Amino acid sequence: MNIRTIAYASACLLLASCTGSKQGGEESGLTKSGLDPKNFVTEVNGKKTALYTLTNSEGLEACVTNYGGRIVSLMVPDKEGNFRDIVLGHDSIADYVNIDGNFGALIGRYGNRINQGKFTLDGKEYQLPQNNYGHCLHGGDKGFHHSVWDAKQLNDSTLVLTLTSPDGEAGFPGKVDVKVTYTLAGNDLDIAYEATTDKPTILNLTNHSYFNLSGDPSKTVLEDTVWFAADNYTPIDSTFMTSGEIVSVEGTPFDFRTPKTLGRDIEADDAQLKNGHGYDHNMVLSTGGDLKRPAAKIVNPESGIVMTVFTTEPGIQFYVGNFLDGTVKGKKGIAYPFRGAMCLESQHYPDSPNKEGQAGWPSVVVRPGDTYTSHCIYSFSTEK
Repeated sequence: MNIRTIAYASACLLLASCTGSKQGGEESGLTKSGLDPKNFVTEVNGKKTALYTLTNSEGLEACVTNYGGRIVSLMVPDKEGNFRDIVLGHDSIADYVNIDGNFGALIGRYGNRINQGKFTLDGKEYQLPQNNYGHCLHGGDKGFHHSVWDAKQLNDSTLVLTLTSPDGEAGFPGKVDVKVTYTLAGNDLDIAYEATTDKPTILNLTNHSYFNLSGDPSKTVLEDTVWFAADNYTPIDSTFMTSGEIVSVEGTPFDFRTPKTLGRDIEADDAQLKNGHGYDHNMVLSTGGDLKRPAAKIVNPESGIVMTVFTTEPGIQFYVGNFLDGTVKGKKGIAYPFRGAMCLESQHYPDSPNKEGQAGWPSVVVRPGDTYTSHCIYSFSTEK
């Protein structure tokens, strides 16, 4: 056990955790996705955790725990009208604490990598944790994905999570107040981010859900059809660090401007695919941050489930489960196989703090008086 200690609470804590918000599953049974809310009622580092269930008139269900702000399950209808759970995750807080992974988590303060965990802001150099090939990945091992967020369920379909990250946490400057709102609206999962700071700092927030649109996490996603509104991508070296280049997808395996199956080119003899062990790259979107323009579209041929992504962000990190290897067991004890899911993480580009001022690299600096905002919608439909 590491410093993120876990202590199971007594039965009275089960009741206490419901105070002031609606807890998913009620007291009568399981969620639509088969989760037992009691398995999420405990304490982590002295703060209470619970499971919150969002539902709407379309029948969608999203289960979220305030431990890491994680989407634990997401039920959407397939082409026959049957509901399937399309995200990877675990059955209990104990598994999330004890098994390394970012399934469904809110990521901060900086999603993706910062080179050698260092950046300079206003002439001062900051050193962050180095937890991935010498780089800082997802804010370090004590990032937002291991924090217990304050939760308030406003209604059946809306959950607001808030967190205060103190000045200097994980080496980042400034006290940052973060609010993330999850909403089920029609056939959409809507994620809205806001944050403010009392000192100049950097922010790049995202969600790290692993999607398998078949609803069967024992299967790979290689048969899914993928489309991106992306004319360019950012290449990486063998440590997954961006080079600073922005390169055309033309004539490369990264050209998804015409839909193609994920498995078609993933094993191509390509230096970038070798560096990423497959697709693990930032796609540079051509949507201009317009939330009404689709940024990506995924179709599973068996279920008929279609996921269209809309975002205000300039990029999406496209990761295809290259480090899943069958050793991690998730919900219902199912082992998650190699390339058994994909992540589409809306974001600014990796290592942007060290590319500040370079052409094509939007700034991630947030200053006092500014309000950081980001918005991502995962919209679901079906096709026969």
